[in-house]
Amino acid sequence: MIVQKLLPLLALMGVASYFQTITGFGLNMIVIGAASGLQLAPVTSLAALLSLVTLANSATALPGKFHHIDWRAVAAATLGVLPSVVAGVLVLNLLGHAASSVLQLLLGAVVLYGGLSAALRPAPLARRSGDRSFFISGLFGGLLSGMFGVSGPPLIFQFYRQPLSLMQIRYALILIFTVSSITRTLFCAYQGQLDADLWMQAAFAVPVVALMTMVARQYPPPLSGATTRRIAYAILVVIGASLILQALQQLLR
Repeated sequence: MIVQKLLPLLALMGVASYFQTITGFGLNMIVIGAASGLQLAPVTSLAALLSLVTLANSATALPGKFHHIDWRAVAAATLGVLPSVVAGVLVLNLLGHAASSVLQLLLGAVVLYGGLSAALRPAPLARRSGDRSFFISGLFGGLLSGMFGVSGPPLIFQFYRQPLSLMQIRYALILIFTVSSITRTLFCAYQGQLDADLWMQAAFAVPVVALMTMVARQYPPPLSGATTRRIAYAILVVIGASLILQALQQLLR
């Protein structure tokens, strides 16, 4: 990767790492969305690279914070994520191009509606949802990840609706996405996709990600719980709109 593309990509990863540390999500979605739009790198190589740098983010963000995690919720969501990622890949392979585009259009509409409705009512639920609800959110999150590479929306919506502190939410999400990244990294290694170029890019990216994660831990923005929730739901709106636009472009070709 030439320097003219590597430097903007590193800056993008730094910003996304800061955002993920204070919200619990965003690293993969922000980098893949912006980098692919700016044509900084292919999506396939970005996904493998982000699996590695996500581990750097979590290794810097999580130490000393495990006591904030709702372990039952994380375990239930993770049990849903892992098998449904494989199912999503298989379903996408079985569907035709038009069918997968229609499904993406419907999913985008659901995500957009969920983000808009929640943004207007950012207050959390009165009572914590049951473990089954977290498991289902993990199932849908894994399915989205397997089919379209976007695993965050169902999990973000699920956790940000809970009567949990923002620290509990962000570190639970970081841990779940870490498990997904470990799984993907091991799968990529098994397929021989972790080549020398990828490791070289990771060698530059990991220090940037770790540094910005430490900055976010020490200097988080002074945002209220309601404001942070609105930001999370606004991101869902953007993701939903993006899925809809991509699906419409594919259907009109």
